[in-house]
Amino acid sequence: MEDCLFCRIVRGDIPSQKVYEDDDVLAFRDIHPKAPVHFLIIPKKHITSLAEAEPEDAPLLGKMLSLTRTLALQEGCRNGFRVIINTGRDGGQEVGHLHIHVLGGPQPWK
Repeated sequence: MEDCLFCRIVRGDIPSQKVYEDDDVLAFRDIHPKAPVHFLIIPKKHITSLAEAEPEDAPLLGKMLSLTRTLALQEGCRNGFRVIINTGRDGGQEVGHLHIHVLGGPQPWK
């Protein structure tokens, strides 16, 4: 396993406020939320970014995307939610580990 920030969270070296966890995926609250509901979904497998995902990662990516709806509803997003995957430096990615931002609640980005 890599030693990036999110790999350390997966290993439990850095605490997080977990929203969901299974053998493949971890979801936890963002430490600097941009909305009333703001959590991240990450694969436990280190994938640097969406641009680095391989064809064999397709089931994992599908699982992650499918979880956005389930977890957003669980967290109270009844009127919709936003899904963001920043990819690479030019795409605004700050941590070199694939992650999905899920934001909901009143829309501060409007």
